[in-house]
Amino acid sequence: MSEPHATNGSGFREFLPEFVYGGIDGAITTFAVVAGATGAGFEIPVIIILGFANLIADGFSMSVGNFFSSKANVDAYDKHKATEYWEIENLRETEVEEIRDIYRKKGFEGELLEQVVGVITSNKDVWVDTMMKEELELSKDRKSPYQTAGMTFFSFLLIGFIPLAAYVFALLFNTSQDNLFLYACLLTGVALSIIGVLKSTLNDKNVLQGLAETLFLGGIAAILAYFAGDFLENLFR
Repeated sequence: MSEPHATNGSGFREFLPEFVYGGIDGAITTFAVVAGATGAGFEIPVIIILGFANLIADGFSMSVGNFFSSKANVDAYDKHKATEYWEIENLRETEVEEIRDIYRKKGFEGELLEQVVGVITSNKDVWVDTMMKEELELSKDRKSPYQTAGMTFFSFLLIGFIPLAAYVFALLFNTSQDNLFLYACLLTGVALSIIGVLKSTLNDKNVLQGLAETLFLGGIAAILAYFAGDFLENLFR
C-alpha cells in the first residue's frame, strides 16, 4: 500500500517540529558563542570563525542525531509490522480474537462485531495496519530520516546565522564596529521571537508564553556565556 503524501499547503507545517528544534538550538548556541567570544574580547574575525565553526559542527551533529533517532523509530515500526504479518500467517486465530477484543471494547457486539472482524481480517494489509494502530499504538511517520535531518540542519544554519549577521556585515562592508554585540542581541531576540511563535503554534500554547520561554532561555545562555568568556579572558590575561 502506498503512503499518502503531504500536500503543498501542509508541507512546512509537517516539518515544523524539526524547524523549531533546529532553530532554537542554532540561535541559542551560536549566540552563546558570540556572547562568550565578545566577553573574552576577541576580534571580529575570530568571533565569526568561532560562530561558523559552531554552526557547521553543532548543526551537523544535531542533524545526525535526529537522523539516527528517526531511523530507529522507522526500523522499530518496520520490525513490529513484520512481526504482525508473521503472526497473522502463523497464529491466525489468536490474531482474529485480538481484533475481536479490540472492537468489543469499542462497543461493537453481536452480528455487527463479527461483520467488522470479518471485513478487517479479509485484507492482510488492513488487518496489520489496524493491529499496529489499535494494539501497538504505532503509526508510521511519513517523513524520512533524511528529510527530518535535512530540515534540522537547514533550520540550525538559517536561524543560527542571525546572531552572526551584524559581525559579518561589519566585516564585509567595513562599517562601524560599535555596538555590534547590541545589534547581535536585538537580531537574536527577533529570531527567538519568531521561533517562539512557531513553537507556540506547534504546541497550541499561548503565544506570549512561548515568546517569554524562548527569550528567557536564550538570555540565560547568553549571560552565562558572556561572563564565562569574560572570566576566562581575565584569568589567562
